[in-house]
Amino acid sequence: MSQYEPAPEPDALAAQPPSQRQAPQEILGQAGRRGPFRYGERIQVTDTKGRKNTFLLDPQGYFQSVRGSFRHRDVVGLDEGTVIETDTGHELLLLRPLLADYVLSMPRGAQVVYPKDSGQVIALGDIFPGARVLEAGVGSGALTMNLLSAIGEGGHLLSIERREDFARIAASNVDAWFGRHHPAWELRTGDFAEVVSARVEPGSIDRVVLDMLAPWENIEAASVALAPGGLFLAYVATVTQLSRTVETLRHSGLFTEPESWESMVRTWNVDGLAVRPDHRMVAHTGFLLTARRLAAGSSPPDPQASARPRCLRRGRLLAPRRRQGAHQHR
Repeated sequence: MSQYEPAPEPDALAAQPPSQRQAPQEILGQAGRRGPFRYGERIQVTDTKGRKNTFLLDPQGYFQSVRGSFRHRDVVGLDEGTVIETDTGHELLLLRPLLADYVLSMPRGAQVVYPKDSGQVIALGDIFPGARVLEAGVGSGALTMNLLSAIGEGGHLLSIERREDFARIAASNVDAWFGRHHPAWELRTGDFAEVVSARVEPGSIDRVVLDMLAPWENIEAASVALAPGGLFLAYVATVTQLSRTVETLRHSGLFTEPESWESMVRTWNVDGLAVRPDHRMVAHTGFLLTARRLAAGSSPPDPQASARPRCLRRGRLLAPRRRQGAHQHR
């Protein structure tokens, strides 16, 4: 188990090309990137065909594409949302990228959680400001950035990643997005159960979010970390993973009945009276499933209990027992 330090050494920073450096922000994230474009900021250039290019503004930088070119110094000082005309007569739109744009353009070590799924993780996982969240399977850091944006500086996110190379990429991506290291984030490499045992107080976590090949192997460790009523959420790619995770949650007897779903997003073309769905859509990317941690000593409600007759005995609802020797039919 090790803690990955996301901030590179000064010598490493000096060795980076100027176009790859980004000055630390005083204010985290997009709130620290208001106003006209400045050197060191990430800019997104979109042409009339919808093609996007994202890069950092550098004093010596030069952008070139089939739709024209410009020097970076020519756009520094312009307001976000400016449309410029290139020397070839084409128009380019200049914006700062949204988080959803950045996730799809940043360096990747593993497949990212797409915005349609990360949005549901935040909303249906009820990731609230100040939450204590445990994440495993950091990958390239896409979901991590959404979780940190939701919990804010007053929360705490412990992210666990098995692979050192993925952890390095994720740390670089997350720090680049927020402008510096997020104070609520702790990134560690190692086995999930071992890190949780060493670093997490039992019953101290509000939300557990797992994005891994075999989340069912870590349900026991997650149940120990979760507070009563805390939420367990898993993101899996296949039906087999979904089934095994749900059945393990049920058999544990520690969680409410799991709920599972997938989402599909289809964009629409709107041009006057010609309104129709686009020919392509973002269909299956993965399954999401959630369950709530039960209190100590409690077991999940029996779904078959409502089908049995009940009577009130000693202040409790109990199923009536048949007397021994009683005949079934009179």
